[in-house]
Amino acid sequence: MQINADLTVRAVVDSHSLPWVASPLPGVERRMLERDGAEVARVTSLVRYAPGSHFAPHTHHGGEEFLVLSGVFADDHGTYPAGSYARNPVGSSHRPQTDEGCLILVKLWWMHPDDREFVRIDTRLEDLWQQTGWPGVEVMPLHAFGKETNALYRLAPGAALPARELPGGEELFVLSGACADANGDYPQGTWRRAPIGPAPELASASGCRLYLKRGHLAQLPPAPPAA
Repeated sequence: MQINADLTVRAVVDSHSLPWVASPLPGVERRMLERDGAEVARVTSLVRYAPGSHFAPHTHHGGEEFLVLSGVFADDHGTYPAGSYARNPVGSSHRPQTDEGCLILVKLWWMHPDDREFVRIDTRLEDLWQQTGWPGVEVMPLHAFGKETNALYRLAPGAALPARELPGGEELFVLSGACADANGDYPQGTWRRAPIGPAPELASASGCRLYLKRGHLAQLPPAPPAA
């Protein structure tokens, strides 16, 4: 299955417009933002767990990165309320579950085998925000490996990320508020991938909070095995 799989072109998805697609396990559904592969795939998805649902124990042969958007997610290693950011490296195993239900933004098969760090960050902590030097723009670094960086950005009303070069591409998900650039408007729930090349100014009239990944398109990890 291929969904927005051509990494050389811009892709924009209003996640609210996508259908929920059942996973192989009851109570777990997905909205697929990008996908390249069958059930084992390089993928970016929203995953919704019904209360009391779970996945069977499994190993992430391509690594896993997730951000909890609502509810409470849990596994063998801990409990992750809304706002939790986590990375499980290649070869790690767990049994995901939730008592009350949850919604997560998850990326699979985007992690390099040499990136061995387990990451757990509570992004609700205000003291993790840093000034960027751009007026009204704050950043919360989450993780970096090689050319790839992962962070949350917070733009005050009227603030903007300036025009910039993207030697490794850029991906964003609008967590709250709205923003826009010369190519379009991005309300809450929008996922946007920009390919390698220049990017215009990204501004927010009312303020917004973004998950933003950069550099990953220039250092793709090994692809999952063909089905």
